Amino acid sequence: MKKLTLLIFLGLGFLLASAQDNDNDKIQTLFPKSRSNGGYGAVSFSYTQIDGKDAFMMGGRGAWVIGHSFALGFGGNGFINDVNIQNPHDMNMNNGLAGGYGGIYLEPIIAPRFPVHLSFPILIGGGGITNVTYIENWEDYIYDNSSTDVDVYFVFEPSAELEFNMTRNMRLALTCGYRFTTDIIIENVSPDILRGFNYGLIMKFGKF
Repeated sequence: MKKLTLLIFLGLGFLLASAQDNDNDKIQTLFPKSRSNGGYGAVSFSYTQIDGKDAFMMGGRGAWVIGHSFALGFGGNGFINDVNIQNPHDMNMNNGLAGGYGGIYLEPIIAPRFPVHLSFPILIGGGGITNVTYIENWEDYIYDNSSTDVDVYFVFEPSAELEFNMTRNMRLALTCGYRFTTDIIIENVSPDILRGFNYGLIMKFGKF
């Protein structure tokens, strides 16, 4: 019985060793020598709403692409909302909000070799916002603007992007994200004024 047990263990050991030899080339490690790295730069144009008014956002991003499936980089967005609400004390005065935010991007990329695929970038960072007053003199066509209040905030913005491989070095993406921010402390402004969805278009150029 002992001899039979020994023979079984020896046989299993031989099979495992053979399997290991045959599959050596298939073992994937975290940092293989053959892993391909690249990078890209991007510009974005987005729509959102701030304080119940339409707002335009424009941004940029630069990232290092690791093994085609993950990107790490930095970027940000600037915004301004529609300055069309008149101040009740001065019929020639309009109020609006402007600012920006930026930080680090973490971007998992799903099935990057397919012509149409998904990525899920996450922005973690901070920004600033200001309440801008635009004074307009219609008779002399003089425009003056001044910041009346400013605040800074932390932002966390997860997004989903539908990417199209236009060429080997260009990708076009439709994006949808949601901004989570700390409370905004500005007079006559809601603390959650920046929290909300944004939708846009991104153009990426580089080695993917």
